[in-house]
Formats: sequence, structure tokens, C-alpha cells
Amino acid sequence: MIDHSIRQTLAARSEASTAPSQHRRSVILGVLCLTVLIINLDGTILNVALPTIVTSLHATSSQLQWVVDSYTIVLAGLLLIAGSLGDRLGRKRVFLGGLVLFAAGSGASAFSHSPDQLIAARSFMGVGAALIMPSTLSILTNVYTKPTDRARAIGLWSGTSGLGLAIGPVVGGWLLTHFWWGSVFLMNVPIALVTWIAALFVVPDSHNPAAKPIDPVGAGLSLAGVTLLLWGIIEAPTMGWSSVSILVALAGALAVIGLFALWETHTSHPMLELSFFESRRFSVASTGLGLVLFALSGGLFLLTQYLQFCLGYSAFRTGLLIAPIAAVLVVVASLSSLLVRSLGTKIVVATGMGLIALGFALLATVTTHSTYLDVLPAFFLLGIGSGLTVAPCTESVMGSVPMELAGVGSATNSTALQIGGALGVAVLGSLLNTRYRDDMLSLLTGLAAPPSSLHSAMGSLGGALNVAGHIGGAIGAHLARSARQSFIDAMTFAVTVASVLSGVATVFVLALLPAKSDYLGPKRGRRDAVHDVTMETSGQSRSIE
Repeated sequence: MIDHSIRQTLAARSEASTAPSQHRRSVILGVLCLTVLIINLDGTILNVALPTIVTSLHATSSQLQWVVDSYTIVLAGLLLIAGSLGDRLGRKRVFLGGLVLFAAGSGASAFSHSPDQLIAARSFMGVGAALIMPSTLSILTNVYTKPTDRARAIGLWSGTSGLGLAIGPVVGGWLLTHFWWGSVFLMNVPIALVTWIAALFVVPDSHNPAAKPIDPVGAGLSLAGVTLLLWGIIEAPTMGWSSVSILVALAGALAVIGLFALWETHTSHPMLELSFFESRRFSVASTGLGLVLFALSGGLFLLTQYLQFCLGYSAFRTGLLIAPIAAVLVVVASLSSLLVRSLGTKIVVATGMGLIALGFALLATVTTHSTYLDVLPAFFLLGIGSGLTVAPCTESVMGSVPMELAGVGSATNSTALQIGGALGVAVLGSLLNTRYRDDMLSLLTGLAAPPSSLHSAMGSLGGALNVAGHIGGAIGAHLARSARQSFIDAMTFAVTVASVLSGVATVFVLALLPAKSDYLGPKRGRRDAVHDVTMETSGQSRSIE
């Protein structure tokens, strides 16, 4: 048997001989970042189109939430099994297949004729995105093996992810100004095609030859649990939080998620390595990522409606006015690794969380007389806070897992992001809808209008403004003013809750996130794991033994 130190030397030489050149690594990173850009952009590009969808497809507020969250639910529910597929079948193959499905779902979404069709097409897009997301980060960690290089690459990856989330409203607004609402989805098709061709030639394939079998039971339980949970939260304002259907759904979600955790601890090939969570660095960083996306996604869902419906901006101008979040997020995320080196992960992440809490606290002071300049400081705080948090937390997660399980680690990281984003839209949207419907119920009582108009006014602020426009006169003007006031009251309630949660998250990070790395490498043989990774470059496959 070869001596352990000799094996390490041979492995390092083999890795160096098959590692891509610096120029090629930069091209690979560019391809991965472009893909992540359109995946994350799609999570928010729809926000500015929501008012148009209300008018064109006659969607209610709960349907709008499902249009946004159907994509995220499927994406989050399948990420873990997609990560396992990448480790088993090859990350490049799974990546390329995901691009094909994502493009097909985008085309179907663009030509939907009803909210239900759009929700179904968005779900199909989520399948493709689930195959893409963990592959990008696991490919990246196999291409950039040195910790310092990997940290910089992950910083750019995280910055691009945040850029996609934040510039989505800008791109969507421009498209809506020049084309129909379906263009916000159709734009994905040519980008996916170009990325697919580039990836085919420059991206190396890698997999874990010792990967465990797929865990379909775990995948089904996780998807069912997340879907039940979000369905209950989203539909509660319409059906009532005390209704039997909602209570059964929420109780069922907790039961299924508990069963999922139990299954994962007993199966021989778990989809989610629960042992990862023994590392506080991994578990606290994953939770932090979820909370940041909770705040950012939920906040953008509310703010795009506020800017259009309450301040009266067009879709394109709304996107431009949200751009400060994107600008500072990208810059801060790219520089966050330097701050981590100086101050440590704990301080940087906790500061980011605190700034997010402060940003939401400022938004909670909005009134009907507020202007854009009144909310602009909050936008900067949300962007800076998110930038300080996403990249360091991602590096903590990926630095805590063995290299041969990079796909599963990446999937866990992405799952935290997507579930956090889905819960942000669901929870903050439901808090807003509950308060808004309660206020509007008393306002509309006794109003002489057709039942369909009353239902539309109750369903969303956009619906209420449409009804007010049809009624006209003093009554219509009063209804519009009152509906905007109800929306602002509901929004300030929702962002107050978000501020409190972000404040709790700040304390959570300060108390539990380790100041030093406690990654699982030494216990699991992280360095030895390199020997088992197969890198396919220039059409050849070499196994490091």
C-alpha cells in the first residue's frame, strides 16, 4: 500500500496536471456566473410584472404569490436530489440538462394564458433551475481548489447571485416598457442557449465515484413538506388562519418535515447529510443565508408593489429606483472576503444582519406622504447588509464540507437560499394580505358594486385601484386613497416583523457562529477526498487514486 504522504504528493501532482489554466478558469467562472445571474434574476424579474399580470391574467394576490413561489418551491424541493445527481452522474451533464429544461420552461411561461398555466410553467422552470444551481457551485469548488482562490471566486459568484436578484426589476421594467409581459421569461431562452454552447466546450466534468445511491423517498418528503408549508402560509389570508384546511396543511407540513428528518437519519444513502449540521459553522451559516434571502426576496416583493401602486412609478422606473440595492450588494459582496480576513466571519455577518434589520425598521416608518427619497436610505442598508452576509456565509458552508460532497454541500447552500426566499415572499406577503384584507373588508362593506369588483378590490391593491377607476368620481377617489392607506399600513406591519426577525438573526449569529473554522475536513478526510474526485478535461478523464 502506498504511504499516506506519498499518496498526497501523487494526488497533488495529478490534480495540478489536470487543473484548468488560469485563463480557462476565468472563462469557466464567467460561464457559471452568467448562468447563476439568469437563475437568480428570474426570481425577481417577475416582481415588476406583477401589476401587469393582475391586469392581463386577472390574478389575485394569492395567485401572484404562487406565480413567484411555484418556481422557488420546486427549485428548493429538488435542489438536494439534484446535488446528489451531480455528484453521481457528473456535474457538467446535470448542468447542461438543467439549462435545456430551464429554457423550455421559460418559453412555456412566456406564452401562458392564465395564472394557473403560468404557475405550472414556472414550476417546470424550477426543475431546470434545481439541476443548474448546485452544479455551478460544486464545479466552482472543484476548479478553484486553493482556499484563497476559492474565496475570491465564491465572492464573485455570490455577488453575481445578488446582482441577479437585485437587477431583475430593472431588466423586467425595461422589457415591459418595450414588449409584452411574457418577454421577462422569453429573454432566458437565448441566454441559456449561449451558455449551454459555451459550457459544452470549456466547463470540465467532475463527479464522486463513491457517490451513494439517489434518495427518492427523501426528495419526495422534502418537496411535499415545503409545498404544504408554503401553501398554508400563502392561502391563509384568503381562507382564514383558523380554517381546517390551513391548520391541516400546516400540521401536515410539520409532520412530513419531521418524517423527512427521521428518514434521513436512518437511510443508508441520505439525500441530506444531517451530520453536516454538527458543525456550527455550517448550520449557522446556512441559517444566515436563509434569513438574508427571506428579507431580500420578501422585501423586493413588497417594495416593487409600493413603488408602482402607491408612488405611481412605471415598471421600468421602479426597476431603476431599486437599482441602488443591486449596486451596493454587488460591490460589498465582492469586497466582503477582505473584511472577513480583517474582522472575521462572525463580525462581518452579524453587521450585515444588523444593517438589514435597520433597513426594515426605516421602511416601517413609511406613510402615504412619503417619497422615494424617504425610502432610499433603507434600500442602501438592505443592499449593504445582504452583500456583507451572502458571500461569507456561502464560503463558510462550502468550506465546511468534504470536496467529494461538494454537490450536496452546494445543494444545501442553495436550498437554504431558495427556501429562505420562498418563505420571505410567503410570510411577508401573507402578513400584508391579511392586514390589507381586514382593512378593506370594513371599507367595502355597503359599497354598491358588483361582487366580482368587490372580490377584485379585496384580492390586491392593483385590483382595488382598477375598481376605483371604473367607479370614478368622489367615491372612486376615496376608494383609491383608502386602498393605498390600507396597503401601506399592511406593508409597514410586514416589514416591522421582518426587522424584528433580522434583529433576532443578528443575535443568533453573534452567539453561535464560530470565530474560527470548524469544518468537517479533518474528521471526514477532506484532503484525502481529493483522491476520489474525477476531473474530465480536454475530453479525457483521469481518476486520482
